[in-house]
Amino acid sequence: MSLARIFFLAIVFYLLYRCIFHLVVPVVRATRQVHEQFKNMQGGMGRENGTGQQSTQAGNRQSEMKHSSPKGPAEDYIEFEEVK
Repeated sequence: MSLARIFFLAIVFYLLYRCIFHLVVPVVRATRQVHEQFKNMQGGMGRENGTGQQSTQAGNRQSEMKHSSPKGPAEDYIEFEEVK
């Protein structure tokens, strides 16, 4: 086996190593993490839906509080100057 062939194989193995551990492994980890978060979200939604009307009523009260503001629509407007 010549020195050039050994050098070439070493470079190929190094590039394969870099590709696997810097590209494939992080993608697999991220995919697993996203999959777990998705399952957790679905489980949370199932639990929330299972509690029934109480959580819905509480959510409605909170959203009403957010939307009812003592400020009128004129105070929500922010004036700005055009930049030329």
